[in-house]
Amino acid sequence: MINFTIITCTFNASKYIDRTLNSVRSQSYPHIEHFIIDGVSKDDTVKKAQTYAYDSRYPVIVKSEPDKGLYDAMNKGIQLAKGDYIIFLNAGDEFAEEDTLTSVAEQLKGKQLPGVIYGNTDIVDENGNFLRKRRLAPPEKLSWRSFKHGMLVCHQSFYARTDIARKVPYNLDYKLSADVDWCIRIMKEAEQQGLALWNTHMTLSSYLEGGMSVQSHRASLKERFNVMNDHYGKIATIGMHLWFVVRAILKR
Repeated sequence: MINFTIITCTFNASKYIDRTLNSVRSQSYPHIEHFIIDGVSKDDTVKKAQTYAYDSRYPVIVKSEPDKGLYDAMNKGIQLAKGDYIIFLNAGDEFAEEDTLTSVAEQLKGKQLPGVIYGNTDIVDENGNFLRKRRLAPPEKLSWRSFKHGMLVCHQSFYARTDIARKVPYNLDYKLSADVDWCIRIMKEAEQQGLALWNTHMTLSSYLEGGMSVQSHRASLKERFNVMNDHYGKIATIGMHLWFVVRAILKR
């Protein structure tokens, strides 16, 4: 039986955390654990998380302590994880359906556990209303080379095998794009181990329009350029960024 570890990293997230906690609570799949890693919130985020943990039908751990930012908190969650796969759902993120994890587990029944499970993502507004599908869609066959064309799989819909994730922590030198770098390195490690990347052909999650990298767009783009340069080389990275510019012009 596959077990999933859900990690939710928070800081002053009271406005949005209920949506995420309710989404996890409503999952029909019973074999999950949930870690809420908080950076010493000043609002009632921790109180809400503790109330949720008290009433939960599955293991929940709430930790609130100083950290070095979002990706440091994610690394802490990885080290706590006991499930077969790690899923990152931060405040405001939701599973697409109440049976999302049940459906994923059914797909993998009797199969060797792949290195990564992935799918599509919806974008919603602050009230949870569907706005649109994410512009970048997962390819039929994913590899670490796929992200040369952008982050084709959203972080929330990228389930990494826990044993791989422990070997590949987030690089804290990146403040806004460590998730892109992490996904690429996870896929590289899976390839080295001969493990498949499993396309569920499902919408796995939804997230709020906006987010940290959108709010700091210019700095995020610079970091992503550096990430791509590190993994794909300068010539390929410059070529792809020129194509991004052309594509944006053509879509106007």
